[in-house]
Amino acid sequence: MSTDRSEVAIDPIVGQGVMALDTGNVPDEFRAHPDWKDPVPSITDAATLGDGLRKARELSGKSMAELAADTRVHERYLLALEENNQSVLPSRVFAIGYVRAYAHALGLDEQLAVERYKRETPDGSVPLQAPTGVAFEEVRRYSPRIIGGIALLLVAVIGWNVFQRVSLMRAPQPSDIAEIPESWSLGDVPGQEHLRVSIPQPAPADQTVPALYITPGLEAQLTGIDPADTAAIAAATAAPSAPVQAAFNPRGAIYGASATASQVVLQARKAGALVVRLGDGQVLFARQLAAGEAWRAPIGVAATIDVSDPTAFDVYLNGEHGGGLTGVLTPLNQLNTRAAAMARQTAARIEAETQAAQAAAARAAAQTQAAVVQTVATGQQALTPVR
Repeated sequence: MSTDRSEVAIDPIVGQGVMALDTGNVPDEFRAHPDWKDPVPSITDAATLGDGLRKARELSGKSMAELAADTRVHERYLLALEENNQSVLPSRVFAIGYVRAYAHALGLDEQLAVERYKRETPDGSVPLQAPTGVAFEEVRRYSPRIIGGIALLLVAVIGWNVFQRVSLMRAPQPSDIAEIPESWSLGDVPGQEHLRVSIPQPAPADQTVPALYITPGLEAQLTGIDPADTAAIAAATAAPSAPVQAAFNPRGAIYGASATASQVVLQARKAGALVVRLGDGQVLFARQLAAGEAWRAPIGVAATIDVSDPTAFDVYLNGEHGGGLTGVLTPLNQLNTRAAAMARQTAARIEAETQAAQAAAARAAAQTQAAVVQTVATGQQALTPVR
């Protein structure tokens, strides 16, 4: 077994072509080896980037052709980098790529090489930026003047307002009134009597109220009564007229049938339960109605109305108030019959009034025509010459 330290420690490294890190204390047995090469100096130790690249190439022992093949960069570009000749290099992006590839092939730090290239050859297309803090320094330089100007402006405005107020102020002066009027001291004006309100006085004799004008025949058409017929007027005045009942006023939700298919409406005066059952016991409607809610009863349905409190519901027949419920149970046919009878009576009364109005209108027209004929005859007789 061999104890030669140089063979044990150096042969694997040299055989692989890998360069050891130079720590400054290299043993002599390493330097005595025939394949020993000094470590590559740092790129930052050279005066320029090109000098550092050239020294690293000379220490590597490689020719320019070998490095061009390794980096795939033309020899003239590598030579331009060593000579710091930027005129030969292409655009800046490609030049940075060449520096990175050349440094890698020489075993140098690629990032340090690229940063040094950027420092030595700045990009002229990017404008120089002012150092941070210059604008703030400019503001600080002129801030005393700005503050002084603002303060001077405020003093001027305040002084102008004070001057205006002082100039408008006047000392109190005695009144120009030489003598106080008597009415101010006594409360009344001499010679003026007190106003008194008396009872209404009649209108002067020269003012009269004109009589109401009535268009001939119009009143007869509207009322069906001839104004000249005193007997008809007296009979119409004495005839009793059916009082107009309160109309149905919806004050809440309305359930049941539609308005055109119902003549009877039950409206809750206060909260109460309403149940409507058919003849076979089936429930047609059941609900706790609140005050103001209503239910429209359908026409031609045999049912019984069952309520919790008869006084809690109002009955409306044909839209007019028809009183209340007489009991807890009320047949629906009874209410529908009452509504139908009232509808027939109303229709008969309207028909009679219409016929009377038409007859009165016919009589008025006949009287008018007779009066016209009489007037024409009288006029013709007056115009006929006497022989």
